[in-house]
Amino acid sequence: MLLRRAGPVPPDSAPLDWTMVATPVPAEDELLVRVSVCAVCRTDLDVVEGRVVAPHYPVIPGHQIVGRVAAVGGSVTGFRVGERVGIAWIHHACGTCRWCLTERENLCPWFESTGCDANGGYAEFATVPAAFAVHVPIALSDVAAAPLLCAGAIGWRSLRLANLRDGDPLGLTGFGASAHVVLQLARHLYPGSPVYVTARSEAERAFARHLGAAWAGDSGDDPPDRMGAIIDTTPAWKPVVDALPRLLPGGRLVVNAIRKTAGDEVELTRVDYATHLWMEREIQSVANVTRQDVREMLAAAVDLELRPTVEEMPLDRANEALARIKSARDIRGATVLRVADSVPTG
Repeated sequence: MLLRRAGPVPPDSAPLDWTMVATPVPAEDELLVRVSVCAVCRTDLDVVEGRVVAPHYPVIPGHQIVGRVAAVGGSVTGFRVGERVGIAWIHHACGTCRWCLTERENLCPWFESTGCDANGGYAEFATVPAAFAVHVPIALSDVAAAPLLCAGAIGWRSLRLANLRDGDPLGLTGFGASAHVVLQLARHLYPGSPVYVTARSEAERAFARHLGAAWAGDSGDDPPDRMGAIIDTTPAWKPVVDALPRLLPGGRLVVNAIRKTAGDEVELTRVDYATHLWMEREIQSVANVTRQDVREMLAAAVDLELRPTVEEMPLDRANEALARIKSARDIRGATVLRVADSVPTG
């Protein structure tokens, strides 16, 4: 599914083209991966609609890839043909800058992303530097593992950055693929902390309660108590502004989004120092993920027996999958594109 130029997703248009391209050839340090599944992420929507600009077009989106190694470059060690691997948003980092050398490769100035800087997983084959591929635990199916490579990994990173104390309530604004994993993680890692969810649709709120949220309300509703941390996964500014006064003194708001949709920046004019930031409240952004985030998330999913809720769709319905994320309707958990069984052969 090829993106020739950025543009709006349905119902306005269908920017991704179902087309045939040449099978990529792996470089000396790369793997060629036959894609089994690729989960759909809101960041894919940002790439397709142009809020995140690819350095070149056409480009193949998709960065939550599970597949099998089809070929290995001449200098690759540690991987064999037929092994199952995952490819996440982090496609490359330099390894030598001050951030890479201090376990912050997500901040590398030369960071490259899968499905934006490099072709991704909305295709039958993808390449990845072997150093940035991860082994997928045998306990996880392809479909269960795929959303954990970004929605899960960025949720894992967000929860660590939230600096939550067990017993203090945790807030989640928005309840998509990442938040539904974070809720399950939090219930295991912070058993004394109730989780409060604000979401636009009653279906999302009902899903949150089903997964163990202590309270779920509309974005304009006040939770039962103020919270020690709030993780925002929405594309808008209003939930960020609304969340700040709901923090306990010393609380932290973690913004888990690569971009905010244009249109409601006026909400930022409502920020008042005394109301929103006084008492040492903090705002923390999340930028990308590290390979360690991905590995730790996969390991936690096995140890905690955590599995994302997933709906599968064939690859040729990728435009529709993105449109559903955009509208936030009828989605429970994550959407995964089935690639291996939906690409014609011959």
